[in-house]
Amino acid sequence: MKLYIKNMVCDRCNMVVRSELEKLGVIPESVVLGVVQLTTPITAEQKLQIEAVLSPYGFSLIDDKKSRLIERIKTLVVSLVQEKDSTEARVNLSDYLKEQLRHDYTYLSNLFTQVEGTTIERYYIALKIEKVKELLVYDELSLSEIAFRLHYSSVAHLSRQFKKSTGLTPSHFRKVGERRRKSLDSL
Repeated sequence: MKLYIKNMVCDRCNMVVRSELEKLGVIPESVVLGVVQLTTPITAEQKLQIEAVLSPYGFSLIDDKKSRLIERIKTLVVSLVQEKDSTEARVNLSDYLKEQLRHDYTYLSNLFTQVEGTTIERYYIALKIEKVKELLVYDELSLSEIAFRLHYSSVAHLSRQFKKSTGLTPSHFRKVGERRRKSLDSL
């Protein structure tokens, strides 16, 4: 049996979900971003308990097929942005999602826009910009290294997209710092 959970976007999320399930006596076979594979079915009461313990962490169970698909899209896009050396990050976003989800990209795009009120591409760009902010705050990489890591075609492209999104240049943002960052689950 699978449980689909909204807002799982990182490995720490996986650890929290696994820990909370184990405290309830529900032992997951695997916990991967957004999906928990259980070896045995759960009761309606256990499902309510799971909802109750995950809710304070910002997680919730997803029951309908379209919501699960939206969460899978989000999870794939987040993992694409987070993978610095991934060959998948170098592919076209629409081709990647189409291949991973086995749905026509037009369908995925229309569904995402209808439910989320933004396009997949804008969501992807917002995540990339947040990743750029994170890397700028850490101040360990040059702007060209950040552009290369996030697969921008050039530093100028990254800078234009960053300024359009934030109203600041990357160098000015580096000075302003951390107070302008957003958490991934707020995007």
